Amino acid sequence: MDCIFCKIANKEIPARIAFESDRVIAFHDLFPQAPTHVLVIPKTHISTLNDVPAEQAPVLGELVSAATTIAKELGLADAGYRVVMNCNADGGQSVYHIHLHLLGGRHMAWPPG
Repeated sequence: MDCIFCKIANKEIPARIAFESDRVIAFHDLFPQAPTHVLVIPKTHISTLNDVPAEQAPVLGELVSAATTIAKELGLADAGYRVVMNCNADGGQSVYHIHLHLLGGRHMAWPPG
């Protein structure tokens, strides 16, 4: 498998790690869309949200829990932050390993862009 996020999770590619547990790892995005942009991923490869088996669904909660922990540690919690997950091409997914974007450090307008 040639998944860049798997390589980061396996420490084959260096990354600026923001959080790590047994099943989740988070790292700062190389192409940030906000002053703070952290990607939170499961260490196990799952291509898209559509591919999460029922027995692995708890890892989605672990991604959110990690994001809230990171937001607090980085001082984003009180002002606010955004979490986003994309699924497949039309949903904006560009790396096919599920991941949560934690964005903060500025006002997040809606609709974006």
